[in-house]
Amino acid sequence: MTLTPNLRGALWMLASAVGFTAMTTLIKFLGPGYPAALQTFYRQLAGVIVLLPLMARDWRAAFRTTRPGILIFRSSAGVLALIMGFYAYQKLPLADANALSFTRTLWLVPLAAFVLREPIGPLRIGAALVGFAGVLIMLRPGSGGGAEGLSAWVGWPQACALASAFLFALTITGMKVMTRDHSPFVLLVYAAVLGLVFAIPPALFVWRWPTWPDLALLAAMGVIGTLTQGAYIKGMEAGEAAVMAPIDYTRLVFAVGAGFLLFHEFPRRATLVGAAIVVVSTLFISWREHQAAKLAAVQPA
Repeated sequence: MTLTPNLRGALWMLASAVGFTAMTTLIKFLGPGYPAALQTFYRQLAGVIVLLPLMARDWRAAFRTTRPGILIFRSSAGVLALIMGFYAYQKLPLADANALSFTRTLWLVPLAAFVLREPIGPLRIGAALVGFAGVLIMLRPGSGGGAEGLSAWVGWPQACALASAFLFALTITGMKVMTRDHSPFVLLVYAAVLGLVFAIPPALFVWRWPTWPDLALLAAMGVIGTLTQGAYIKGMEAGEAAVMAPIDYTRLVFAVGAGFLLFHEFPRRATLVGAAIVVVSTLFISWREHQAAKLAAVQPA
């Protein structure tokens, strides 16, 4: 049986969602003994090890670049995003951390306007504002534990989740610039290798030698993270972006299930309502971008 491109892409995206859930489950499980900075180091180390056979085929091609400055910036921002994201997954219920990670698409709207100088239009601006309203719904009820001021709205884990999403959006914006003259593989190699270099200093501040069972779990977490990233890229390559985008949100469903079964977590009503608003707004933004790309493709040069 021959699978259609969208069906192949959907299967890759589902594999990515399952892999992402498995990775975040391990992050949370290992959290009490291994801080986020240390987990990020092992995540990057595993990524480099997985990519080594591919890099060895042609070392020069794997590291060929004309703009090292942007690659260094992307990698440093990516490592900081991973550390903050891992911290959020350790401290928050899996459903909450996943829902806040979806704001990455919302952050792309202002970044597209101010960094890439892209026209975004009132509909995309409106959808982003609605999405951020959904974020406020997720954060406000009970997030401050009775504290006053900013902490009554958002605690450190929530702030880290939002900052991580913003930094990931920043790296995606940089990737859009770099893909004009760099292959996705070169970008992946630099993200892994430079990411490992930048992950070493913060890991040293919280270093501890893992036990053999924990080392196996940390290695599994890192390998799964790399394979998840690869499955996501394959899914986006195989299918239409507007069709693939909704499938990525299945990881929220998987996160709710994993949180309930493994950590006895059940998402608050505010989380579900706010997440639904964020998902709908980000899907609309993705659809608008897809329509704009199709229109640009058919217009004569």
